[in-house]
Amino acid sequence: MTTVFKTPHELQDKVGVVLGESQWLTIDQERINLFAEATGDHQWIHVDPERAKDGPFGACIAHGYLTLSLVSLFLPEIMDVQGISMGVNYGTDKVRFPNSVKVGARIRGVGELINVEEVKGGVQSTVRVTVEIEGEDRPACVVDTISRYYPE
Repeated sequence: MTTVFKTPHELQDKVGVVLGESQWLTIDQERINLFAEATGDHQWIHVDPERAKDGPFGACIAHGYLTLSLVSLFLPEIMDVQGISMGVNYGTDKVRFPNSVKVGARIRGVGELINVEEVKGGVQSTVRVTVEIEGEDRPACVVDTISRYYPE
């Protein structure tokens, strides 16, 4: 369920709160191959299923940066900031990849609002997104992502 904020200033009231989680997403070989094509990273652990079977992970794995890029898909499912003229990605503070995502795995993002501050003309929020792998103890990715929201 998406946490809805009627204005960006309402974010302040939820600092320290887990906002919710996105839907589960299955990572298939086609998505991995398309990411490899887009980035030029064709390492065999990502794109060669036959060779990867005998590799360290027992199957192809998603690129870490593919997993990170999916945070942009997960965030709107976790939170919706309304009453804005625009929202922009401002950056990240920390990114870690504690676990690999094997082809066929399902992942989702869980968001916790960890900081909110006023910036010139708007509000800046930091959301820690933990990308969970279904059935795994360790997450695939943990990132503190920073967004800026500018009121209407």
